[in-house]
Amino acid sequence: MKKVTIHSLQKQKAAGQKICVVTAYDAAFARIFDEAGVDALLVGDSLGMVIQGHNSTLPVTMEHMLYHTQAVSRGAKRAHIIADMPFGSYQASDEEAVRNAMRLLSEGGAGSIKLEGGEAYAPTLRRLVRAGIPVMGHIGLQPQQVHSTGGFVVQGRSEESAQQILRDAKALEQAGAYALVLEAIPMELARTLSALLSIPTIGIGAGKHCDGQVLVCYDLLGMLPHFKPKFVKQYANLHEVVSQAAQQFCEEVRTECFPSEEHAFRSMRLVSSTEEAPERANSVYGAPI
Repeated sequence: MKKVTIHSLQKQKAAGQKICVVTAYDAAFARIFDEAGVDALLVGDSLGMVIQGHNSTLPVTMEHMLYHTQAVSRGAKRAHIIADMPFGSYQASDEEAVRNAMRLLSEGGAGSIKLEGGEAYAPTLRRLVRAGIPVMGHIGLQPQQVHSTGGFVVQGRSEESAQQILRDAKALEQAGAYALVLEAIPMELARTLSALLSIPTIGIGAGKHCDGQVLVCYDLLGMLPHFKPKFVKQYANLHEVVSQAAQQFCEEVRTECFPSEEHAFRSMRLVSSTEEAPERANSVYGAPI
């Protein structure tokens, strides 16, 4: 089982092979996506919204990101792990950016980091790369700038905005970014960028012409039925599945159908000499004692 690296992701672009990226925030989902063949797992600061219940990503801290990156790194064996740099972790100074990014790699177990920002952050990105930290850029809609942009709105629709995004992309590529996330921009602009750049483009709400796609796992799995942006496709309806399972659990507990005999342990003193006692060989969780 060969580990996916930033170099293998770049080779996928060169070979015309689409790159599949899914967000993950814990070991269980990381293991599932890893075994399913997802190329990269993004530990996104989107956890602030889908895990913590905030209305933006701004409250997410470095400690939050470290905690979730560690969990994902324990669950994934093959997929490349990308950790988001949260709001406030790199804007103050390049030195602080390097220090925080190093923590995500050394303590968190990430293989690379992602930061939002265009050409204004090219010097910071260059400093990170010089320190030996692989960096994925993020342009277009940048959730950490929700207050300055007036909300979660599509970027690059005007000629001026599109030209700025082109400048952002070129500046980040020249600074050493190994890939770019293009979020919520017109598909024509994403197509131009994907053809123009030598590094992979990963789209989210940017159309099919990007070199890869990323979705938030909770959106992909249909766990947030009341939140469905235009660019999201739900590949399952886990909200309904989980809800039905929980309802059945409650019903069986209240009617004393669960737990049954098969889910209970018995005292050794009450087991006759002719009766088997399987618990003797196993621990509570089934592993040999």
